[in-house]
Amino acid sequence: MAGSNRLLRAVTMAGRLGYDGVEIMVWTDPVSQDPQALRRLVDYHGIPILAIHAPCLLLTQRVWGTDPWAKLVRARSVAETLGAGTVVVHPPFRWQRDYAREFITGIERMAGETDVRFAVENMFPLRARGREVSAYAPDWSPVDDDYAHVTLDLSHTSVSRSDAMAMAGELGERLVHVHMADGMGSAKDEHLVPGRGTQPCAELLEQLATGGFDGTIVVEINTRRAESRAQREADLAEALAFTRLHFAAPALASAANTTTATGTGTGSGSGSTPGVRS
Repeated sequence: MAGSNRLLRAVTMAGRLGYDGVEIMVWTDPVSQDPQALRRLVDYHGIPILAIHAPCLLLTQRVWGTDPWAKLVRARSVAETLGAGTVVVHPPFRWQRDYAREFITGIERMAGETDVRFAVENMFPLRARGREVSAYAPDWSPVDDDYAHVTLDLSHTSVSRSDAMAMAGELGERLVHVHMADGMGSAKDEHLVPGRGTQPCAELLEQLATGGFDGTIVVEINTRRAESRAQREADLAEALAFTRLHFAAPALASAANTTTATGTGTGSGSGSTPGVRS
């Protein structure tokens, strides 16, 4: 039950820090797999579930069975039950040949059957001895594939050494979900607090706000390095403040300019929708 305790702590902390909602990673933890248990949890703490992350990691290959399409159907059902607007899904692993062959058309078909958005996440190649190998098919990057909805993860752009700003620009309105994190450009998926790495976290948030982004921004940071609960909470609070500040910055600047020009303007911050992934 240790996993359930972590999930409970994450939701409790998200509510206490003022997060607008949470993204639930469906994991080996039984509570994460049970929509009724999740409903009781979020109802008690008064914090909604904004997204469901389908169990498509290596460690969750047997969660909800082994059929990848059945997992997505179940993730959609949980999202619909809990009022979550998005299901985050990774591209198939290369060895899932049948799944990979039908993935693009299958995701398109499923998207047409629900209001829930299937947002395919950018991943990254594996590096060894100077070589890059993709573990995913059709590709680790969703940019050139015909997905209606995409998740952009800034820790993953760090690992893949992609230009996050350019990727967001190419995706345009297909970008509906963001995992806000940071990285130092290493081969490790670091998920640092935004602002502590080399990714253009502030610039991306401001670009999204200027472009009228109406999707979901989810803080996804690794708190395992925290030496105490207080430090973990401080990291989550810092990540939330960073995200809200930079997403609101264009509106605040516009309001300040209006005040300077006319003497009558009033400032109002643009509200982001940062969540925290459990």
